[in-house]
Amino acid sequence: MTTNTNGILPILQQSPLDTIATAPEPPTEALGSRRWTPSRFNVQTITDDGKLVVWNTHRGSMSVFAPHQAETIKALLRKGELEAEAEGIVGYLSKRGFLVEAGTDEYRHFQLTFGRQHYRTDVLELCLLSSEDCNFRCKYCYEKFERGTMKPWVRDGIRKLVEARAPGLRHLTVGWFGGEPLYGFEAIEDLAPFFSDLAEEHSIHYHGDMTTNGYLLSPRVSEKLLAWGINNFQITLDGPPETHNRSRPTRTGEETFGTILSNLEAMSYMEAEFRVAARVNFDRENEPRLEEFLDVFEDRLRKDPRFQLRFRPVGRWGGENDENLDVCDLDDGNHLRLVWERRARERGLATADDLNRQNRAGSSTCYAAKPYHFVVGADGRLMKCTVMLDSREENVVGRITPKGDPELDMSRLALWTEPAFEHRPKCRKCVFLPVCQACSCPAAKVNGDVRCPPIRTHFKGQLRAVERAFGKEGSTVTVGGETPRPEPDLEIQSAAASAS
Repeated sequence: MTTNTNGILPILQQSPLDTIATAPEPPTEALGSRRWTPSRFNVQTITDDGKLVVWNTHRGSMSVFAPHQAETIKALLRKGELEAEAEGIVGYLSKRGFLVEAGTDEYRHFQLTFGRQHYRTDVLELCLLSSEDCNFRCKYCYEKFERGTMKPWVRDGIRKLVEARAPGLRHLTVGWFGGEPLYGFEAIEDLAPFFSDLAEEHSIHYHGDMTTNGYLLSPRVSEKLLAWGINNFQITLDGPPETHNRSRPTRTGEETFGTILSNLEAMSYMEAEFRVAARVNFDRENEPRLEEFLDVFEDRLRKDPRFQLRFRPVGRWGGENDENLDVCDLDDGNHLRLVWERRARERGLATADDLNRQNRAGSSTCYAAKPYHFVVGADGRLMKCTVMLDSREENVVGRITPKGDPELDMSRLALWTEPAFEHRPKCRKCVFLPVCQACSCPAAKVNGDVRCPPIRTHFKGQLRAVERAFGKEGSTVTVGGETPRPEPDLEIQSAAASAS
């Protein structure tokens, strides 16, 4: 359609960006009218109270429009072309990426963004298995506990590898995994201060994280880890004490819930900056009792925003007990995940996976798909997937030598890192392509399958959750005669900016 916006938008005389300092632009008069078309990467939904939420999956921009504006915005974002000057609401929609100039090849723009992110040489991400043994025996665990603490020669190789790469790095991420990583505290104590010091010496942005069961995370250990720059944790609590202790006992059958929560409570009194994603694995057994868990979590951690809840359905991940697990099916699991996230937020508790924290391009891409990400085993094996580990030879893509040289099987590496969307017509056409990049689960690809991220089928609920979270703070976008308020994601970088 070709429309003169002066005729259909008499009440929309002001752009929300008018109140935000931006770089000078050429006068609109000099540019004249242009032809616009809605972006192929727009998704939208209407909230219960009539607001329109629009998200552009490539740009990462998200805006909320008042009910009286919804029909007008929807009309502008329907398929077809319109002719208008880049001002007012059209200017706003184009700045946010919701409207693009007619003839724009957005797929090629995505390819450029993907290439700039995917093939970076100034980024290194290592997931180190400081110990492949564990003090727990969780009912759904898939690991075999065949190796203990990371060998000294492997640590030496890692140190030399990072030293050699440091002059060309801008970003270094080191994650600690296992088994139970704190079972291998000797390796952490050896390497973690080294990473922190080296990053400071070379002005590298350094990020340290750890996936731990939390049982050994005493205040003394926490203080050391935080001092070494390890300040992002994932720790699992499977519901209230009774259900947690059944699913996550020690290797000798002892209860673990009380010790873990006491360790977290001790962290809550520390002034340091950190983030704990409290992962809650649920199945049909413990899901009905999650409200009891939220009571305990809220009481003991006092709504400290540094502790954020992450709900995940239990899967059959390859363990010996898989057939005995009472798992939810895929749709139920994804639905219940959203239900419990909403209930947690209604209590004022923070959640780890809100869409407004994950709406950048590639946010649903698995780490295993990144060419610059490697899992380093306790014996020096280089792998990609932390679920598959060395149970499948396809996942072992090489090894590290004592001299720090990564010896790689390039064919196996390519199996994980190639841009899968290039040979999947459905993926190339999908509106969520920038979010998952057809790499939501490259392990599924290795198994000859395709797995889409949950956001693909549950995006409306997620968009409404974002609106509810920001709406409580009065941050709904208003573009009528009133003074506009801040948008939900003004401080979230665009895909292009995050690739720099």
